Amino acid sequence: MPTGEVFSERQLQDVARAIAGAETDTGLAFSVYVGSLGPNTRERALTLHDALGVEASRSVLVAVDPGLRQTEIVTGPDAKRFLDDHAAALGALAMTTQFNAGDLAGGLVNGLRTLGEHARHPQTLHLDQP
Repeated sequence: MPTGEVFSERQLQDVARAIAGAETDTGLAFSVYVGSLGPNTRERALTLHDALGVEASRSVLVAVDPGLRQTEIVTGPDAKRFLDDHAAALGALAMTTQFNAGDLAGGLVNGLRTLGEHARHPQTLHLDQP
């Protein structure tokens, strides 16, 4: 389904800002997919995550199938060092609470903020550079 059918322009901007904020706070790449995931939602989310190519290792994918009322969060191996399964579950809970109230965009925004907060990690300086 085209995003224009699901989200208003303002909602798209809100989600884009939440993605940018999570990326800035964490140094990870965040992606959102909203649409049909088919009968095996986890497998489809993993396939979508793999399609991110070289960025997949440091990426977090949030995949939502509104028709099935399913949410999948996939983290690459580098991203998983900063965003464990417990933190991902908290992000999913933040989303589904608002999804159940009929607010898909708001749920994504809150979920992305939660994921970004939990994946935040201190920046390190290279010791061999002045």
